[in-house]
Amino acid sequence: MDIYIFLILIIGIFVGFYVQTVIGFAGSLMALPILLFGMELPDAIAYISIFYLFSSAFLIAKEWKNINRKIILRLALASVIGVILGIIVLTFTKPILLKKGLGIFILLYVGYVFLGKKKIKLNKVGIISFGVMAGFFSGIFSTGGPLYVICIENSVKEMKTFRATMIGVLGLVTIARVPTLAISGILDFQHIKMSLLVFPVFLFAQFLGKQTFEKINENLFKKLLIGLLCISSLVLVF
Repeated sequence: MDIYIFLILIIGIFVGFYVQTVIGFAGSLMALPILLFGMELPDAIAYISIFYLFSSAFLIAKEWKNINRKIILRLALASVIGVILGIIVLTFTKPILLKKGLGIFILLYVGYVFLGKKKIKLNKVGIISFGVMAGFFSGIFSTGGPLYVICIENSVKEMKTFRATMIGVLGLVTIARVPTLAISGILDFQHIKMSLLVFPVFLFAQFLGKQTFEKINENLFKKLLIGLLCISSLVLVF
């Protein structure tokens, strides 16, 4: 076992899933840049997807009563189609320009929010379109969370419902992504074995994240949300 890669995996998973537990998304956006210091993109996506599966199992069970299932049903089919398309692109190409494009898109959205404009209003077609795009970027980079934020933030008012619904929709995407990665050959038994070794670190990140969430106020939560979107977009671009 390469100790350097193992340490990178520990740090990336801890940071990513601490953030994921606190706000309900952005785990991949925080973990991916760290993991890429020690491994190739497909391997990083495989590890993140495995831990998203673990995370979804824990968090969905705890947050089930707060999830807005109507929104998830609207996004379900579109997201699965997007995930499959994204993994096909990941398997056969090196889509760096798409990664930068997503970063620019998120920056534009953050600018839109800071300028004090009204929230984006999405009709049924808009939600489906964003669902396909979010699923696509979830399949290709595991970074579709910000696009789901745009859908869900504009449909849900309460912080708890927003966070729980984000957890639910990302869990749905993970259920579609993991088998597709395995079929494509990107995810294999070696990834699973390494993930089991890092599992205690993942549990600790979940514990600390839950403690942080219970103490955070709504204003700080919203600022943190926009701040993370801004940071993650800059990471994707540069």
